[in-house]
Amino acid sequence: MANPQPPSDIDALLRNNRAWAASTVRADPHFFQRLAGQQTPKYLWIGCSDSRVPANQITGMQPGEVFVHRNIANVVVHADLNCLSVIQFAVDVLKVEHIIVCGHYGCGGVHAVLHDTRVGLADNWLRHVGDVAQKHRAVLAHVGSDAHRHALLCDLNAIEQAINVCQSTVVRDAWARGQALSVHGWVYALRDGLLRALTPGIADSAAIEPAYQAALARIHALTQ
Repeated sequence: MANPQPPSDIDALLRNNRAWAASTVRADPHFFQRLAGQQTPKYLWIGCSDSRVPANQITGMQPGEVFVHRNIANVVVHADLNCLSVIQFAVDVLKVEHIIVCGHYGCGGVHAVLHDTRVGLADNWLRHVGDVAQKHRAVLAHVGSDAHRHALLCDLNAIEQAINVCQSTVVRDAWARGQALSVHGWVYALRDGLLRALTPGIADSAAIEPAYQAALARIHALTQ
C-alpha cells in the first residue's frame, strides 16, 4: 500500500479556502447567495500581474465589485484581443462606469526595460513598455537616480496605457452613444499602500488630449 503523500502547498490553499468560506458565511450567511445572483461591478481594473497588487484588497472592494484584467506591466495593446475582449465585456455587458489602468512602483517589467534585462518570451510583451520609454526618453534622461527613473517610467507607462484604453473602439463607441464612462490612469506605491491619480477622469473623446497633456505637464514639473 502506497504511503500517503505529505500535505503540499496546494493542499494549504484548499484548506485556506474552506476556512475563508466558513468564516464568510458566519459573518454574512447570505453572502454567497447574493454573489451568485448577479455581477454588477462599477469598475474595470487593468493592472499588473504582480502578486503584491491585488485590486480588490487595495481598493477595499468586495468580490463582485471590481472586474479585473491583469498582465505583466499593465499594458494595453490595440492588437491584444484578450484585453480588448475584457474591456468590451465590461463596457457593453456589465456597463462599468470607470476603467482604471493602474501601474505600480517596483514593477519588475519596467525594471527589465530600463536595464535592458532579458527575461525570456515576455521580452516581446515588454517591448510595448520599451516604446513608452523611447517616446519619453528626453524626460527620462533628466532624472539622475535609477530609482527615480524607474518610478517615472511606471508613471508614464500607466498614463500611456490609459490613453490606449481611451483610443480603443470599444470606449470611443461607448462615448459616442452617450454611455457614462470614465478612464483613469493610476499608480500604486508598495512602500505605503497608497494609490495616486496620474490623470483626471477622461469621460469623452474631446478630453483625451487635454488630460494627457496635463498629466505629462505634472510629470515634467517633477523632473525640473
